[in-house]
Amino acid sequence: MTIKSETRHQFLLSLAVALSIFVTACSSAKKKEETEAGGVATASSADESMMGDSDSGKAMGLQTVFFPYDSFVLDSSAKAALKANADLMKERPTLKIQIEGHCDQRGGIQYNIALGEKRANSTRKYLQDLGVDGSRLTVISFGKEKPLDLGTGEEAYAKNRRANFVITSK
Repeated sequence: MTIKSETRHQFLLSLAVALSIFVTACSSAKKKEETEAGGVATASSADESMMGDSDSGKAMGLQTVFFPYDSFVLDSSAKAALKANADLMKERPTLKIQIEGHCDQRGGIQYNIALGEKRANSTRKYLQDLGVDGSRLTVISFGKEKPLDLGTGEEAYAKNRRANFVITSK
């Protein structure tokens, strides 16, 4: 071996050791961050869950409300959920949400778009009556286009007749 090849060999060996130390340090830092975040969730995934929707349960505690067949009338359980949602929004004055109106698979497209809009609007109005500023609430109707349950029985239909809350701004 010549001096040049020995130097090159030592340089490559030193580089490999340094790279190994760097990878180990990065791995340890990631594990520490996950542990501090309470498991495998990291700060970025925790933040994503705060911008979710009520159907997935990732909307800071906002609850989806459900409706009877062919109706946009809020029953007592829907009103109770909306009271809790209003309280949560009052605690977070910068929170803005979109209320999505949904229907089950029965009926025509236009009819269900109109019914979904009535559901979203009745939900919005009730939240406003509870003291939530209307400028923080937007509505949209998806009619029967985004079912939660693709089944064809009443149990599946009941899950699809809803107002879902999507956080648009914290």
